[in-house]
Amino acid sequence: MKLSYNLKFTVSIVCISLFFMSCLTNVEEPIVDENPDVDSCSTITYSSNIKSIIDVNCVQCHGNGGNFPDLTTYENTRANADLVKSETQSRRMPQGSSLTNSEIEAIACWVDAGALNN
Repeated sequence: MKLSYNLKFTVSIVCISLFFMSCLTNVEEPIVDENPDVDSCSTITYSSNIKSIIDVNCVQCHGNGGNFPDLTTYENTRANADLVKSETQSRRMPQGSSLTNSEIEAIACWVDAGALNN
């Protein structure tokens, strides 16, 4: 009986020790950006990103003969780029729907980069 108790006690101590030792090695490594020098805004272009956001979400109301500003052309969109940026960042526009965070960030990047026709 005493041998059985000692064996149970020893096994319990070994199991508890192994449990705590396994916790010591379970440390998460920090996430490292593989390309820290790549600017996420550098890939944003009017033709590839911004035009499609405007066409899908804005021209229904801000098209020819619609509400100010008319956003159907690059020239009109560029002329009102700061307004588009502020209205989308404040989430006042588009009314009746919403942009994703990445769409809002894309617009901000494009405007901050000079609202180029690229």
